[in-house]
Amino acid sequence: MRLVRYGAKGEEKPGLIDAAGQLRDLSGTITDLTPAELAPERLAKLAALDLASLPVVGGKPRLGVPLAWIPNLICIGLNYADHAAETGSPIPDQPIMFMKHTAAINGPNDPVRLPKGSTHSDWEVELGLVIGKRAAKVGKADALDYLAGYTIVNDVSERDVQMNGGGKQWCKGKSPETFAPIGPWLVTKDEIQDPQNLALWLEVDGHRYQDSSTRQLIFDVATVISHLSHHLTLLPGDVIATGTPPGVGLGIKPEPVFLKPGQVMRLGIEGLGEQRQEVVAG
Repeated sequence: MRLVRYGAKGEEKPGLIDAAGQLRDLSGTITDLTPAELAPERLAKLAALDLASLPVVGGKPRLGVPLAWIPNLICIGLNYADHAAETGSPIPDQPIMFMKHTAAINGPNDPVRLPKGSTHSDWEVELGLVIGKRAAKVGKADALDYLAGYTIVNDVSERDVQMNGGGKQWCKGKSPETFAPIGPWLVTKDEIQDPQNLALWLEVDGHRYQDSSTRQLIFDVATVISHLSHHLTLLPGDVIATGTPPGVGLGIKPEPVFLKPGQVMRLGIEGLGEQRQEVVAG
């Protein structure tokens, strides 16, 4: 299933995208797409619905974040060897974890607002993992049992704050409002045959900066889930951004390139849809 939430910000309704690409309304079946709806038995009930009986939503409504409430947004840093190289960082021997504040979460096509005075804001397309049930100290062989599905995360980053100001604490540079577009869909794991073989890309004003595949991940999906679960308890609805491939603005030679008001980011992952954000001034 490709699950969505649609409508004006703060007034979203649950829905899904059918095989023909039509948006169908789920509000007669569930109140909203909450973490509780990600439990395997509840997803199974949604999957058993007769989609033809669900109302078709006309027009082109706004798509919001595909989950009503995300408890934690957890990120993995430097998870592509060539991205680590472009930033001058060593390849990690275990997943590097940091957090983005959930106030940064934004709709997949909503504007990204630069902080006042920002001159070093950057883009990062990432495969997002959506946890379906509580996971604590799970083995790698069982890790995917705790996964509800996948989505796209744009881990927008203010590099000057991340790397220089604020004591070099990544969370500060990653957490301004609107800096975590998520969506457009939450794609259940049965729809993705191999999460380690998905093309992902990002463009700014039509120029493709990132163009890679999840084949290049250092730590695969199961390893990331298992590793994190041994250091914290993953909750239903948690989203894990698994890292970005090379091509971020910071790594461009001879001079880095950063986002400016008026630019447009487009990004996508094979099977998971696309995002589009206009960059606006703070």
